[in-house]
Amino acid sequence: MNTEVAKAPVPRKTHAQALERWNGRYAAPGFLFGEAPNAYLASKADLLPRRGRALSVADGEGRNSVWLAEHGLAVDALDFSPVALAKARALAAARGVAVDFARANVVELEWPAALYDVIAAIFIQFATPTERSRLFGWFKQALKPGGLLVLQGYRVEQLAYGTGGPPERDHLYTVDMVREAFADCEIVELAGYDAEIHEGSGHKGMSALLGAVVRRPPGA
Repeated sequence: MNTEVAKAPVPRKTHAQALERWNGRYAAPGFLFGEAPNAYLASKADLLPRRGRALSVADGEGRNSVWLAEHGLAVDALDFSPVALAKARALAAARGVAVDFARANVVELEWPAALYDVIAAIFIQFATPTERSRLFGWFKQALKPGGLLVLQGYRVEQLAYGTGGPPERDHLYTVDMVREAFADCEIVELAGYDAEIHEGSGHKGMSALLGAVVRRPPGA
């Protein structure tokens, strides 16, 4: 007999509630996720082109878009929190790089076709399964043939760690999920692993992670 007590489902937040929550988190002093780029993204520097156009999705306070700009790319960055965007613009100015920041709800955008050489999608786990499926499709659409997607997120095992990420299980990743979503692309790397991370106060401690590098086929 299974005596495990079922957990009540986590209520879904409205857009207004989510915006209020994230604005509040970003309003605290300092940088919620630190000023350094995501470690997985930074570890892929040798795979990135030295020129071209990049997009950082749900960029937050700018740590990833600024790093991509420092890498020599022309960078667009999207986030829906005006508080985060203000910090991101300040970080870019302090580092002496140009980033085209825009406020947007990425799950409601009309995405371009074949525009980007690189897309960075780092911990974008606010998306429901339906939204995530659309986002993954839009990423493939927005990449140029041969362009790279760098994706990092928490795996479902992260719920046991509780060191960051959403409480909704269906917002988290599995290796099989990502492999299936990008089966029509070249999967350069796809790994599930556990590691201790230190990215500000928002992501701190031992974590169940997934990292992927995906290339849109050159002939696509």
